[in-house]
Amino acid sequence: MNKLLPFTMLLLTGSLHLNAVASPNEAKVYETGEPIAKPMVMSRFVELHNARKIKDIDFKDQQLKTVNLKQHQGKLVMVNLWATWCAPCIKEIPAMQAIKARNKDNDFALVPISIDEDPANIQPFFEKHGFGEYATWIDPDKDIDYIMPADLLPASFFLDGKGNLVGFVRGYIDWTDEGIQPYLDGLIAKYANR
Repeated sequence: MNKLLPFTMLLLTGSLHLNAVASPNEAKVYETGEPIAKPMVMSRFVELHNARKIKDIDFKDQQLKTVNLKQHQGKLVMVNLWATWCAPCIKEIPAMQAIKARNKDNDFALVPISIDEDPANIQPFFEKHGFGEYATWIDPDKDIDYIMPADLLPASFFLDGKGNLVGFVRGYIDWTDEGIQPYLDGLIAKYANR
């Protein structure tokens, strides 16, 4: 009996899925050095030992203009993945708004990216919850998985001043905690002008 027959049957029946979508690139760019001491609220934050190069992907803003993470070079970039159907995201958005306002004069950029299937749901969602001033990018081509996993929301990924991935936290975090801003200040100092 052919030893490949069970594997072939799995492929033909669709029981085996080969995922062609890449996770963040494994290309190590530089060692990040000693990790910054984390406050308890950031205990699940992973500061990578090696910064990782990510693919250059274009997104759209809410007016459907092309945008790119490169436009924030020289800053610590916090990419916050969210969706209108994500209950914890509703709780995080006001905190994200406050973080963005608090860091407007810092080398910091907050980039929310919605992974909603239908971007038409975003504006009514913002209006319903009073998030009128919140601006988000969208991913109509669903390319986010080529640079960071979007299978758990909310999630925040941090990029250095050259756009390399340096850390991430997946799942809900209380971004209003008093330990957050000093920690962000440390990340900005370490990575913004890298």
